[in-house]
Amino acid sequence: MKIFHSINDFNTTPCGTIKKTILTLGTFDGVHFGHRKILERVTQNTENGKYESLVLTFFPHPRMVLQEESEIKLLNTLDEKIHLLEEIGIQNLVIHPFDEEFSRLTAEEFVKNILVDRFHIQKIIIGHDHRFGRNRTANIDDLIAFGKQYDFEVEEISAQEIKEVSVSSTKIRNALIQGNVALANEYLGYNYSLTGNITKGKQLGRTIGFPTANLKLEDDYKLVPQNGVYIVKSIINSRTVIGMMNIGFNPTVDGKHQTIEINYFDFNEDLYDKKITVSIIERIRAEQKFDSVELLKEQLEKDKTTTIAYFNKL
Repeated sequence: MKIFHSINDFNTTPCGTIKKTILTLGTFDGVHFGHRKILERVTQNTENGKYESLVLTFFPHPRMVLQEESEIKLLNTLDEKIHLLEEIGIQNLVIHPFDEEFSRLTAEEFVKNILVDRFHIQKIIIGHDHRFGRNRTANIDDLIAFGKQYDFEVEEISAQEIKEVSVSSTKIRNALIQGNVALANEYLGYNYSLTGNITKGKQLGRTIGFPTANLKLEDDYKLVPQNGVYIVKSIINSRTVIGMMNIGFNPTVDGKHQTIEINYFDFNEDLYDKKITVSIIERIRAEQKFDSVELLKEQLEKDKTTTIAYFNKL
């Protein structure tokens, strides 16, 4: 997949031959099963190489720019989104830096200068409720009219399909906020994950037989699920390692800051300063404050048994 970090960088003419594109656009946060239906339709329309598939997306998220008070957390980091789109088979990904100047483009400027002149569009696959141009004044009917004027096709995604896409994104965020990772994973079509570097913590876990790797997230806009204990796995040095993860404040030992700590089973390699991706499978329980460290240890033993039993059933 070719990646372009600006609309102006896009070029499909490395050999001097212009290839027209089959295009869709959006934030595609989560790249969940609803998004995949649209994206797969894009790849299926390339007519075996006659055209090239193209996705236009934006970073930062438009709401982060246009709504200063927005505290939106995203399902994907930029790296995660790139990886997921590449897996689907998208040939060209344009990640445009969204800013106020871009938001002021008129509908015709966007169509003529970007879709037609820059992307050499053959077809756009887009939702029936898509609005674009300055103040989002243009709609699907305007786009169809522009298509006739500039000679490109418009394939309209039905209201039912759009509802499926938009509702899924909302449901995924709500499910994660409530700690229902299993439901979020069902909507995503893959396991939700957190990626970051392993840093040194207080090392209290090792004193009770549960040493933990402390995960510091790479991107602060990534949505972290509700506090609690989760069943997880990671690929470390080319092998799958299972374990359990605690998100929370460690109330039993009067923790002051939220941490993300993973206890990997049957694993004793040094992970400090390593980049790790944690695949989150299911929530075991809420975070609790125990009357003693010994009672905490007893509960962790139960959590470990629950986790091992989960993997033994697979």
